[in-house]
Amino acid sequence: MTAAQRQDVPGSVLPVDADAVAALVRGCDGVAGLDGGRFGEVTSYLPGRTVPGVAIDDYRIRVQVRSKWGVPAAELAALVTAALAPLAGSRPVDVAIADIDDPPAAAPLVPQPGGEI
Repeated sequence: MTAAQRQDVPGSVLPVDADAVAALVRGCDGVAGLDGGRFGEVTSYLPGRTVPGVAIDDYRIRVQVRSKWGVPAAELAALVTAALAPLAGSRPVDVAIADIDDPPAAAPLVPQPGGEI
């Protein structure tokens, strides 16, 4: 039996559901999506499927996200860390911002009366 399976052992680590982590992270303002990395380096591999952007072990939770445009990185990391605190327990949460959405499209220039733009 591993420490992750024992709740009654002092200092033991309880299992964390990768799908629950993914749902909480996706629900954070400023997160455009999860990103598993080019080679799947931040991915949970489960029977018959994967959860990209989430990697969990006995020592830490790692998440990798794509940020919405204009969201400060420190604020986004703090939001994600706070959202995961109830699930993380004593594990630290590492947040990596792998990409940022493109800025919003600029409004087209409309000619004004008199030929000025």
